[in-house]
Amino acid sequence: MSYPHIDLQAPRPLKKGAVRMIPLGGLGEIGRNMMVLEHRGQLLVIDCGVLFPDDNHPGIDLILPDFTFLEDRLDDIQALVLTHGHEDHIGGVPFLLRLKPDIPLIGSQLTLALTEAKLKEHRIKPYTLAVREGDIEKLGHFECEFVAVNHSIPDSLAVMVRTSGGTLLHTGDFKMDQLPLDGRLTDLRAFARLGEEGVDVFLTDSTNATIPGFTTPEIEIAPAIDKVFRHAKRRIVVGCFASHIHRVQQVLTASAKAGRKVAYVGRSMVKNMTIAEKLGYLDVPPGTVVDLNTIDTLPDDKVVLICTGSQGEPMAALGRMANRDHKIEIGDGDTVMLLSSPVPGNESSVWRVINGLMRLGATVVHQGTARVHVSGHASAGELLYAYNIVKPRNVLPVHGEWRHLKANADLARLTGVGEDHALVVEDGVVVDLVDGQISIAGVVPAGYVYVDGASVGEADEALLKDRRILRDEGFISVIAVVDTMEGKVIAGPEMFARGLTVEDAAFEGIQTKVRSALEDALAGGVSDTYQLQQVIRRTVGGWAGRSLRRRPMILPTVVEA
Repeated sequence: MSYPHIDLQAPRPLKKGAVRMIPLGGLGEIGRNMMVLEHRGQLLVIDCGVLFPDDNHPGIDLILPDFTFLEDRLDDIQALVLTHGHEDHIGGVPFLLRLKPDIPLIGSQLTLALTEAKLKEHRIKPYTLAVREGDIEKLGHFECEFVAVNHSIPDSLAVMVRTSGGTLLHTGDFKMDQLPLDGRLTDLRAFARLGEEGVDVFLTDSTNATIPGFTTPEIEIAPAIDKVFRHAKRRIVVGCFASHIHRVQQVLTASAKAGRKVAYVGRSMVKNMTIAEKLGYLDVPPGTVVDLNTIDTLPDDKVVLICTGSQGEPMAALGRMANRDHKIEIGDGDTVMLLSSPVPGNESSVWRVINGLMRLGATVVHQGTARVHVSGHASAGELLYAYNIVKPRNVLPVHGEWRHLKANADLARLTGVGEDHALVVEDGVVVDLVDGQISIAGVVPAGYVYVDGASVGEADEALLKDRRILRDEGFISVIAVVDTMEGKVIAGPEMFARGLTVEDAAFEGIQTKVRSALEDALAGGVSDTYQLQQVIRRTVGGWAGRSLRRRPMILPTVVEA
């Protein structure tokens, strides 16, 4: 969750010539990445992603950044720069563009194609500008130069932002894979050149800052995938992110080598891979990909299914297969590969899906049993290289939980960045760059905004608390009819329970106590039905705590005769 910062006040007006950084998401969590830069009255937004809910958010579909800070300043936004096409960086774009549809979107060809497909579903036609590494664009008072970086999705970019108040280099998500599948390296020569020019603030990906050494190259998982294909007796089902084009490429290559046909399962998987193939980011061997409806005509040992659900999402294809709620039925001899690692918070959901698939007879291959996944983020060794190459004056770690941000700042300090020049802050904490030095300037709203079905921002913590109580503790409904004029209970109380291991007979004693409490309140002059409901709630709640050792939701209803 987003934590309040009661020790901080709203930031004062920005000093003349200074640059302000306002993180609205991605600092203190893995997801909903969004950084706002302010300079000379104008704003530049970098990324606008979503956070996927966990078990603590029952019924919630997505979690968005809080746009409150921007709502009165939409006309000041010069552009929204998108570093790459993952959901935690572009998933919130439609919700921001609902507020102002003509905010220019700047990004690489693939990133914009994936974003435009998402916006089409929301019936928003954006203004876009495609850029590539080496391009320089003037966006109001911000000059942006784009730098190639390697990640687990093609066409990722870092961005160097030049202003009259200083320079900022934002890495986006990156790693230094020296053998990338698409041959596109993180441009360390550009990093060095920008470092020579002078980087006042280095905003660096923190996700793997706690992991020593270097991230394993993507190419090294190919032997493990090939081994699975050699030993699989029946169908192979692959679970991965719908945006993980590199990983899908490896599966397509292995399938063609093994003489298997591939079908995509899930709307987002079909959509993204169609876009990637059309734009040339996915090399599909001729005749390898077939329509899902044709797989029943093929022998099981000639079939590969690539689907969503590697994070244990219950409504994604793999989760539904594990629950026997999908037209594709998993059975003995099938092999399932999970080509991703659990996002923090999703571990229990992933294990639930793995257990469900194995219970159905499948062999499940995952990161814990074979090298079938490598991270898309720079580990500590790569971050040290980046700091030594760029030699930034200040560092603001981004993209990570507190432990990741802290570890990243510690790495920066090891390379010579001063103690006061490497700040660890969370969402909403405003940082100003003034005369080459960064410092905390205040705080703005940056709480969770929940997408709950068709509603956006209407669900709050109180609603989620009620849902958690209903899920974990059950509820007791109490109905009583009273005559306030006579001061008597004339019917009830009737009690019903759901989600509690309690027999109806157990209510006999508490019903008498509730009736007595109501009559005492009526005799004392209480005639308001809301106050009488509170009497029921206190009486039943106390009894449930003592007798059942539970804290169910109490739903009292008092009807006045």
